[in-house]
Amino acid sequence: MKLAVVGGGSTYTPELIDGFARLRDTLPISELVLVDPAADRLDLVGGLARRIFAKQGHPGTIVTTSDLDAGVAGADAVLLQLRVGGQAARQQDETWPLECGCVGQETTGAGGLAKALRTVPVVLDIAERVRRANPDAWIIDFTNPVGIVTRALLQAGHKAIGLCNVAIGFQRKFAKLLDVAPSQVHLEHIGLNHLTWERSVRLGGPDGEDVLPKLIAEHGDAIAADLRLPRPVLDTLGVVPSYYLRYFYAHDEVVRELGTKPSRAAEVAEMEAQLLAMYGDPALDEKPELLAKRGGAFYSEAAVDLAASLLGDAGSGGSPVQVVNTYNNGTLPFLADDAVIEVQARVDASGATPLAVPAVDPLYAGLIANVTAYEDLALQAALHGGRDRVYKALLSHPLIGQYEYADGLTDRLIAHNREHLAWA
Repeated sequence: MKLAVVGGGSTYTPELIDGFARLRDTLPISELVLVDPAADRLDLVGGLARRIFAKQGHPGTIVTTSDLDAGVAGADAVLLQLRVGGQAARQQDETWPLECGCVGQETTGAGGLAKALRTVPVVLDIAERVRRANPDAWIIDFTNPVGIVTRALLQAGHKAIGLCNVAIGFQRKFAKLLDVAPSQVHLEHIGLNHLTWERSVRLGGPDGEDVLPKLIAEHGDAIAADLRLPRPVLDTLGVVPSYYLRYFYAHDEVVRELGTKPSRAAEVAEMEAQLLAMYGDPALDEKPELLAKRGGAFYSEAAVDLAASLLGDAGSGGSPVQVVNTYNNGTLPFLADDAVIEVQARVDASGATPLAVPAVDPLYAGLIANVTAYEDLALQAALHGGRDRVYKALLSHPLIGQYEYADGLTDRLIAHNREHLAWA
């Protein structure tokens, strides 16, 4: 089995490598190719990746290359984890929106739109080259904004599924609070990428006992603190929102906070420099503890699980039900079939089929529908360009929604991203 990771020079990659090594019976990889145009980073990451495989006794071969076509040739699955413009672009995404009084964040609001505009054309070019190399290969997208990028891939006819680590993070946290194995925790996870709620937490499977009320009653303070939301919000909602909902439920508070401290991008850039220095140490043969602060917790387990299910009979296979980003196809009746949603789905070699979802409360359905409309417009702007399309996407976003804000943000977005926008 051959897998390729596009963006293999990312400091995230050792997390993925560690998962591949530990879970080799689930996903028996014979060849892993790390593809990245940044040769210096790729050498450091690739060296550590080989040492991790060697230490854990993985028999697979790890290849590094800057040649995309050679890297994806013959691959059974291709994982996308790229960042167009690097941390410098992220730094801009997190700062210029604040000039208009709007949240600056890499996947939400105006910054998220900027990332989509930079990313979608690049991902579609990569996907087309994957298709030419092997039309049967699966594309697993971990590149943000996952919902918009996955929809672009699916609409272009690619065999693609989006993946995020929010759900598996909640699963692991709840399992620890309940003192059970993570495999016993089944989430009713609904919404869009980075806009989700846990409506139930069932033990043993989709039909098991719902212990979410117990979790909130007994551990609500800890859960609320982790989300940085007031405990009464959880008690009133009776569900657990993802931490990205804080940008919606406490937007003005977040904007004030962001204006008084260094950006997350600046923190990550400093952390990446430290990590790359560590990766260059020939004695290092495991992922360093610092990597846990970089983000992407449990990404490797989710990626292995998904790839194992999609690739069928090889190994022991992945879990039959997983949280993925895929076409709605009637799952949420208030959205179009070709909207991309993030829900529990049955996953096998034929792809993902969302599980049935009980009626969604208007409190959540309204926001899901609004952000889906924004994502429609964002994708059109990413595919076709033009100031008017960017402006309309920003005006439609529930965190913006005023013409004066949208106008100022449009000019700033284009000015800060001109080198990445072919039409600008």
